[in-house]
Amino acid sequence: MSVKHCDHHGDKKKKLIKKILIGLAIFIGIALLVFLITWAILQPKKPKFILQDATIYNFNVSAPILLSSNFQVTINARNPNSKIGIYYDKLNVFATYHSQQITYFTVIQPVYQGHKDLNIWSPFVYGTNVPVAPYNGAALSQDQSNGAIALVIKINGRVRWKVGSFISGRYHLHVTCPAYIPFGNKNSGIAGVVTGVKYQLAQKCSVSV
Repeated sequence: MSVKHCDHHGDKKKKLIKKILIGLAIFIGIALLVFLITWAILQPKKPKFILQDATIYNFNVSAPILLSSNFQVTINARNPNSKIGIYYDKLNVFATYHSQQITYFTVIQPVYQGHKDLNIWSPFVYGTNVPVAPYNGAALSQDQSNGAIALVIKINGRVRWKVGSFISGRYHLHVTCPAYIPFGNKNSGIAGVVTGVKYQLAQKCSVSV
């Protein structure tokens, strides 16, 4: 006796799965379209950073071209968006001289910044006996004798955008703040660094996301 196989129920099941998949694809497509339209209307702006001031506690070049430094910087971070919040995830602050990193990373803990909010951070940036390239060592010694040094304070990290209940993926954040710091010179009778002095900088920083 032959047994007949019922293909009717199998076809019905396949059609149901196909409808579900099509419906799911349409829903995802609509959700993405709504998000993109909302994103375009809101036009998210990059956060704005200002290097307000720097206080030097130590800055010394020693043989064989080792740099020890310790200073505190005040950084002003503002969210210019009225409808978008910003999550800052583990920001690293450090100093460079002629494109060479001369301090360790100082971590600013993760924080959420609401609409039009302002955050002010005052991290200590330092390094002990950091090896410096020979050409930079000579330039540092000369700058120290002249009584001023041009550093660059950098902030690297990641940010996420918050629109309503939606939170985006992580984006790389790079902040660059020029810092021209005077600290006395031999001609004025003040050689080397005068410690504990706060230098007002009010320097705008470039930001890329």
